Amino acid sequence: MTDLAIDVKGLSKSYGGRKVVDGVDMQVATGRIVGFLGPNGSGKTTSLRMLCGLLTPDAGEGQVLGLDFRHQAAEVKRQVGYMTQKFGLYEDLSIRENLDFIARLFSMENRKEAVDAALERLGLKTREKQLAGALSGGWKQRLALAACLLHRPKLLLLDEPTAGVDPKARREFWDQIHHLAQEGITVLVSTHYMDEAERCDELVYIAYGRVLARGTAAAIVKEADAGDLEDAFVKLVGQATDNFSEAA
Repeated sequence: MTDLAIDVKGLSKSYGGRKVVDGVDMQVATGRIVGFLGPNGSGKTTSLRMLCGLLTPDAGEGQVLGLDFRHQAAEVKRQVGYMTQKFGLYEDLSIRENLDFIARLFSMENRKEAVDAALERLGLKTREKQLAGALSGGWKQRLALAACLLHRPKLLLLDEPTAGVDPKARREFWDQIHHLAQEGITVLVSTHYMDEAERCDELVYIAYGRVLARGTAAAIVKEADAGDLEDAFVKLVGQATDNFSEAA
């Protein structure tokens, strides 16, 4: 197995003649937490969907978990946990019923044991009979993460997982992410929160479908000659906007 959980080059996707992702190169080391930052419409979600095999790229080559991410997409899906920004589980099913349904989709053996373990891990056991639609944002987030982890993925792709969640739930979520990384699970997470970005091992900034900067938080702040990550973000996106306008 390679030391890189993600190693792709030239990742590209267009819609209606407009390039949403334009030649993105990305390398993520196994067991690392990498933050994926960028304004709305920058190509983050499209990139994540291509990496997990849900969307076919127009161009690009490389590997995800040692698999050709274009030609072995079905196998990639089985080893990756993908958490969408919008809650995607069934609101008229209970927490346990949702997890059992996911376990069935993955044709998991010992479904009950797997669901029990997921409920315990995310602190959902006492609420297992509660309907998903009745949960608060923080508890829905826990359920979504439990569903992502049910099939024991080696890589998590998380798309704005804490959007609209209160600070306490966000902190607890990130504590869980760090525990997962300590177990060897690789995490690529998109976020708009600078305090969350600071908890990542490395960062990738993207705008207009192109990578603007990558590296540790300290390195990016220094390279951008900025006071902090938020200042660096504003500067980098501003420069990209100017370049994009000139090119257009």
